[in-house]
Amino acid sequence: MKQMFRNLLAYLLIPVAVYAERHLLLYANTQAMCTQFKADIMNGLHAFGASVVRGATTKDAYKAALYLVSASRGAGDTVYSSTGEVSGTNYSAGGVAVTTATPPAISGTTAFFTPSASIVFTNVTLSTAFDAVLIYNDTSATKLAVSVHTFGSQTVTAGTFTLTMPANDATNGLIRIA
Repeated sequence: MKQMFRNLLAYLLIPVAVYAERHLLLYANTQAMCTQFKADIMNGLHAFGASVVRGATTKDAYKAALYLVSASRGAGDTVYSSTGEVSGTNYSAGGVAVTTATPPAISGTTAFFTPSASIVFTNVTLSTAFDAVLIYNDTSATKLAVSVHTFGSQTVTAGTFTLTMPANDATNGLIRIA
């Protein structure tokens, strides 16, 4: 009887052990950047460098500047530069303010941010072709670059140039950290 009980127990426990071996591995540790950290970066809550000092507790102001097709804007930009920026009637060097009424958010493991209004350059004449916008931190003393966005080559004659913002979500947000 004891042997029969042992055989039955072994018969029942082997599948459980195999199941556990195969499926409990789903609970192993995984290397990843913490999702909340991504939004915290966008909110300026972390400073790894000793030279970074947050003197204010208010959000920063951002601007958008347009750049000529012949400019070389991209991932290597670190600060706003007037080199290659458009010029023309009713366009001010440095561009226009970016509306940031909506705070960064998280969906799944992606942090995202989209300006809360379109970026609008009103009644401008920009006769030299341009195809990029640099968003930068205007509060920062050095005007730190945030992102460069490209679009088809444009010119404008006494008109309004509008950059319509995408949906503010993890798939479409203008700035996404996945």
